[in-house]
Amino acid sequence: MTKLVESLISNEPAAVIANADGNSEVVLICEHAGRELPEFIGSLDVDDEVMSSHIAWDLGAAELSRQLSEILDAPLIMQRYSRLLYDCNRSFDAVDAIVEESDDIFIPGNAGLSKSQRQQRHDIVYLPFFEAIKEIVESRIATGLQPVIVTIHSFTPVYKGQQRTVELGVLHDTDSRLADNILSFTQEADGYRAARNEPYSAEDGVTHTLMTHGVKNQLPNVMFEIRNDLLGDNSAREIWARRLGSLINQALESLGE
Repeated sequence: MTKLVESLISNEPAAVIANADGNSEVVLICEHAGRELPEFIGSLDVDDEVMSSHIAWDLGAAELSRQLSEILDAPLIMQRYSRLLYDCNRSFDAVDAIVEESDDIFIPGNAGLSKSQRQQRHDIVYLPFFEAIKEIVESRIATGLQPVIVTIHSFTPVYKGQQRTVELGVLHDTDSRLADNILSFTQEADGYRAARNEPYSAEDGVTHTLMTHGVKNQLPNVMFEIRNDLLGDNSAREIWARRLGSLINQALESLGE
């Protein structure tokens, strides 16, 4: 990381860490928790309505993640900056790491970036977030725990004119152990519709974090997607936090048998 980049971000760290000393083996990650933009970047030439929408961040995901962190006593790493600046669930060479258009909305501040400008975004947003996750995972391994990578996302109920009926997506890449167990328990649940690899799957490029911190380290991992109209207030988020906490605990207990 260059001294210029270090000076730009010294007072605005990308990674927000909660409950770093939590006792659970679960490591919670929320890549799209925030919608901030660093002061030196400006507004990306989009208005507040866009920056408040689902294309800028995962609505309700940060609050849900914090509640789940408390329930599980698990460390939580969140990205404070908007995914419109850089999507931390994408590799550097992914076209949609920095989007020029999202859900038919043009992002002028992302248009025509040079390779060095894209690299700067990566260094400012992705690298500190990646290092924070890596440090927490490695510290837990050093104490004899096997970390379990769990990422939390939300999705819009209507996308490109299509209504989405699934309420909980349970996503995985090549390692489906934890997702399989979780889905076996959702089949017994009442009151919500869960599905494997919906509304996205690995083919959509959404499992970068799972692959980087989970699969490559041979650690159990899973990604949750909750429809954001179900996370509209604190009570609703608490219901989902307790629901996810129960699913995770049951699945881990079954995984260890």
